[in-house]
Amino acid sequence: MPPLPQGVTHGAPHVPPEEIRTAFSRAMSQMYRAEVPQYGTLVDLVAEVNTACLAADPALNAALANAGELERLDVERHGAIRLGTAAELFHIRRLFAVMGMHPVGYYDLSVAGVPVHSTVFRPIGDAALRRNPFRVFTSLLRLELIADAGLRAEAERILSQRRIFTPRALELVATFEAEGGLDAAQAETFVREALETFRWHREATVDRAAYERLIAAHRLIADVVCFRGPHINHLTPRTLDIDAVQALMPAHGIAPKAVIEGPPRRACPILLRQTSFKALEEPVAFAGEGTGDGGTHTARFGEIEQRGIALTPEGRRLYDALLDAARADTQASGSHAGAYEAALSARFRDFPDDWKTMRRDGLAYFRYAPTEAGLAAGGIETSDPEALVAAGHLGFSPIVYEDFLPVSAAGIFQSNLGGATQASYAGHASREAFEAALGARLADPFALYAEAQARSLTDALVRLGQRRPHAASV
Repeated sequence: MPPLPQGVTHGAPHVPPEEIRTAFSRAMSQMYRAEVPQYGTLVDLVAEVNTACLAADPALNAALANAGELERLDVERHGAIRLGTAAELFHIRRLFAVMGMHPVGYYDLSVAGVPVHSTVFRPIGDAALRRNPFRVFTSLLRLELIADAGLRAEAERILSQRRIFTPRALELVATFEAEGGLDAAQAETFVREALETFRWHREATVDRAAYERLIAAHRLIADVVCFRGPHINHLTPRTLDIDAVQALMPAHGIAPKAVIEGPPRRACPILLRQTSFKALEEPVAFAGEGTGDGGTHTARFGEIEQRGIALTPEGRRLYDALLDAARADTQASGSHAGAYEAALSARFRDFPDDWKTMRRDGLAYFRYAPTEAGLAAGGIETSDPEALVAAGHLGFSPIVYEDFLPVSAAGIFQSNLGGATQASYAGHASREAFEAALGARLADPFALYAEAQARSLTDALVRLGQRRPHAASV
């Protein structure tokens, strides 16, 4: 396990959750590099592309530096896990809380043929996100979607017998809850013990026949039910040019998926674009067959992401409508990757591709700050943001989207579960059941972005000499 960051000493009363999160994400990255060597190759490729992007675009370099985003690139990771029971979800919430990560948003993937619903555990404050935005997309298997009652009962029985957390990890979670934090020695032990939950174990907990019954129902069901724990199934570095990485992956011995998920390439990136390399075929040993030749299991893969600006509800409605239209166009004209990319680019001409228009039309969230001219003015007569922007006294920059897209997540899952699209389940979102299992309410991502925008405006107006923002513009 990597040491805790400098400045944290043994005997300190409490280690900040940000420090524990950084230590854990680094340990996770090292573990996954060892387990999936292609992931290390992908991380190195992304670093090369990011360096080239920053060198070729000084304006981008300066913008990221001014927004505090530049330092995030080399620590940016997201992971994904799939849980099997309500109890596992309840305790994973407690475990992530030690690292300052909270459940944000609800995702129903069942409508896309993936029998799970999900949330994202991530930091939520501006300062916490600047320190380390590590996030984990966490899915819960929906056993009620298994049509075969006998198979459903078998899956429930298998899952009821496993324990995915070490006893010491749960003891330290309880200590954190009782005492409000962990000291340095406890934090180091916590990171080491928590990592065990996410480790790959090639020994299946079921025999070959049970595995084949479950995989026939759905490949993801087998992945969740048949192993000792929710092995991390991918980690994701952030790139500044996902198209460049996609094009370079084959030359580095990595086979990318055919289509980049999310919006098309734009001058002003929005939301999230993702791609991945195909899931690995990994040897597994089935129960009762010893340690000799067993079978193979396909689940773990490498993913990359390019993050853009967070959209408002109005912006998301426009995005969803254009995405649906592009998918319909593709179904009519042909389903190959080139047809989809062409349809996507054509449809998204209707989405403004400059920050000024996106802000004016209320399509996206921005962070406000005084300009040098505004600070030099020595006080302002108005608190109207529009007037201040027009006068050159108030500047704005994109707020990075920290969350995920259900359609994109389903697309990534499906491309790494054997390639074929599974038949859709009847879409029955069940946020209430998910929150009941979680033992907590899910935060609204739109509210978090709106609050960040409002805070920045209030702070900017105070610095400019006005103490109250214009109520109608927040």
